[in-house]
Amino acid sequence: RREAQFGAWARAAKACSPLTADGAPRGERPAGSPIPAKVGDPSPIRNVIYVVRENRTYDQVLGDLEKGKGEPRLCLFGEKVTPNAHALAREFVLLDNLYADGEVSADGHEWTIAAYATDFVEKSWPLSYGHNTARKYDYPSEGAYPIATPAGGYLWDVAAEAKVSFRSYGEFVQNPKKLGDPATARLKSLQGRFDPFYHGFDMDYPDVKRAERFISELKRFEAEGDMPRLQVIRLPQDHTSGTTIGKWTPTACVAENDLALGMLVEAVSKSKFWPQTAIFVVEDDAQNGPDHVDAHRTVALAISPYIKRGTVDSTMYSTSSMLRTMELILGMRPMSHFDAAATPMFNAFQAKPDVRGYTALPANVDINERNGKLAWGAEKSRKLDFTKEDAADDLVLNEIIWRSVRGPQSKMPAPRSEEHTSELQSHSDLVCRLLLEKK
Repeated sequence: RREAQFGAWARAAKACSPLTADGAPRGERPAGSPIPAKVGDPSPIRNVIYVVRENRTYDQVLGDLEKGKGEPRLCLFGEKVTPNAHALAREFVLLDNLYADGEVSADGHEWTIAAYATDFVEKSWPLSYGHNTARKYDYPSEGAYPIATPAGGYLWDVAAEAKVSFRSYGEFVQNPKKLGDPATARLKSLQGRFDPFYHGFDMDYPDVKRAERFISELKRFEAEGDMPRLQVIRLPQDHTSGTTIGKWTPTACVAENDLALGMLVEAVSKSKFWPQTAIFVVEDDAQNGPDHVDAHRTVALAISPYIKRGTVDSTMYSTSSMLRTMELILGMRPMSHFDAAATPMFNAFQAKPDVRGYTALPANVDINERNGKLAWGAEKSRKLDFTKEDAADDLVLNEIIWRSVRGPQSKMPAPRSEEHTSELQSHSDLVCRLLLEKK
């Protein structure tokens, strides 16, 4: 009886597994899709640029968009603040059902670069996060501890295996003590594969300068005739410093980040590399912010001549889906069972390229606006740690940002996850039942 019961459980688990026996990606791949059917198959897309930003939900930025599943009442940084995010979502593809795999930056950057966060990271980040006591544990991720490195490696590890050239701009990089000195890699495997003069996480350093640095690199690559096939670029300014006195306001931070993104996309789309390039943009996590679907739903963009322009893709995707798509394009193996099982972004791409470029839109608000002494939450912000990613309590910072935009008397809605979680559970239960009935 025991053997029969365990056998039944094993069959049920196997039937419910999203992994395929032959390792093929999930989902329906359209004929002629530029996303290969399996690792190693050719793709007309040769270059991938992966932009990682910080902490925003879908509704916070795109909730006011006239199409897609948005909620204007939760939108803090709408089209006036983020004209480029809106234009890119309209001109290329609107992804209104993509979810960040990470909870905060500590596990978010691991998920974003490895489709996995180790048990050590997941158990230790809550001890270092949010609370403001003096005896916090260290930030566990991004090369801080060898035990945090996933068994399947990071993007640059699988790129090296596949002989795909790689370069990091600010990810897993330690800033120098003196601005202008070269940065250092936090991992040995990243040595020689990062830009030492690209400034990493630092809320006192503007993203426009980061974009300018990358654009200078892009021009160098054009002159040399080739560029790294996989490039990861960090644009962190949308994290904000809350309402810390003298620092940029949350609105200025997000607007400046949006301008930098527009500059970057314009430069790539007007370069010689554009016809064979795809740009993917994602937040490392959604920071438990306001969103009417789920607090993990986030702002994500896919930009390429091969994108189905002007469409809405409501396929359920995740950070791992984006990684799986990039891996298939570049001929790289999955890093974990999460990206191996994730649905690639087949529905966002088309077979025939449209090589029209993109022209960045200027900022519509003052990107140099500073927080005054009377800003709501100024004292709370002063006590928060903005020297590193997500050392500030998420709910406290979210409320500060909400009130800085909506007014001191406006009450921030609570984070939401129940609807999406129950929807997923119901879908999972139905799939398992149907699979078992087929058996």
